Amino acid sequence: MHIDYSQEAPAVAGRLTLSQIEELVAHPLETRPDKKYFIALSISGSLLLIGAICLGLTFYYGTGLWGINQPIGWAFDIVNFVFWVGIGHAGTLISAILFLLRQKWRTGIARFAEAMTIFAVMCAGLFPAIHTGRPWLDGYLLPYPNQHGLWVNFTSPLLWDVFAVSTYFTVSLVFWYIGLIPDFATLRDRTTSKFKKTIYSIFSLGWRHSSRHWQHYEKAYMLLAGFATPLVLSVHTIVSFDFAVSILPGWHTTIFPPYFVAGAIFSGFAMVVTVLVFVRKIFNLENIITIDHLDKMNKVILATGMMVGYAYAMEFFIAWYSGVQVEQFVFINRAFGPYAWAYWIMVSCNVIFPQLFWFRKFRRSIPVMMIIVILVNVGMWFERFVITVTSLHRDFLPSSWGYFKPTLFDIGILLGSFGLFFTLVILFTKSLPVVSISEVKAVADGAQPTHRGGHHE
Repeated sequence: MHIDYSQEAPAVAGRLTLSQIEELVAHPLETRPDKKYFIALSISGSLLLIGAICLGLTFYYGTGLWGINQPIGWAFDIVNFVFWVGIGHAGTLISAILFLLRQKWRTGIARFAEAMTIFAVMCAGLFPAIHTGRPWLDGYLLPYPNQHGLWVNFTSPLLWDVFAVSTYFTVSLVFWYIGLIPDFATLRDRTTSKFKKTIYSIFSLGWRHSSRHWQHYEKAYMLLAGFATPLVLSVHTIVSFDFAVSILPGWHTTIFPPYFVAGAIFSGFAMVVTVLVFVRKIFNLENIITIDHLDKMNKVILATGMMVGYAYAMEFFIAWYSGVQVEQFVFINRAFGPYAWAYWIMVSCNVIFPQLFWFRKFRRSIPVMMIIVILVNVGMWFERFVITVTSLHRDFLPSSWGYFKPTLFDIGILLGSFGLFFTLVILFTKSLPVVSISEVKAVADGAQPTHRGGHHE
């Protein structure tokens, strides 16, 4: 199939030559980190240390250190799990679905989004492990033959999460690695360090940029994109079943699977934009990660934000239309009860503020963009908090009502998860190319037959 790229806006600005693109992306890997890098790493490392201390104390003393109580048995652990799984959706969406749709604007941002997916899923995988209360027994969640007479409960949503998250992580990791192979070969040929050359040679698998290698690479990449695409839709659907398969008012609803998927893409894109704004500035990648890329991502944020807002409205409508008093009470209690502050933070951050992206001026303004995407991340965390806690804290009997207050250990573990995520992101920027060199070269001006006047060096 012939695709005419001549009518599209250039994916790479500034008329960069192919050698300039390679130099620009490889430069951070070939230079020593500066003071700003170590300051950022020390901040994220400090947050990670706080989380590790809180987790260590939790392992020693138990979940009694958290704010959970009766009837609120699920709180920050499940909230953080759903939040981080959602953050991990943007990378696969950008890499797989936009690749299959031949959207070449994905090339400048796909590598970084894929890396963020893997790091976010690593953060998410931590919480089901500690949620069990006995993390040293988590090995029994895997269905392996043993002599203990134990077997997993396949009807438990917790087990579904294990399979969904592990499958998603594995496919995303392989997909990310396959995309890195040509860049490993490029770095292998550039480096003068024997140690680095050995490492790059191992991971490049003998890649020689031959047409035969490219043919196999493109087939493998297409196949994995096909595998990853249904995973984007299925993983957060499985996560939504943690709630939807229960009979608890506020959870027992069929809107949760599409609602959770839209929310995951919404929060994932917001986090990618949040980090990319800093990356493009720090590493001088404004010509590769252009304002047009961010503009398109903001359009996706606007669209998915509208879907999430529609889901909020439909939840209230269905509760009213059902005629079930307990269901109606749950949603009235969300908006006007003890946790009304959390509900209205969620609505304002996820529905009201993203409406500014209707205006092109705001979509292309870095300060406005940063404020909105940070608010979206805050709002999406509160969405998971509202869904989890407000449905539990007022049960069928007023005598069993309760109120959840997070302890310092809850907050410390939350901060630790952000510390882990950003520590991995910061280390990634100096370890691997943050942009796919081979893919960006392929869409650069002059690389396509219809790009007349392009030049190579």
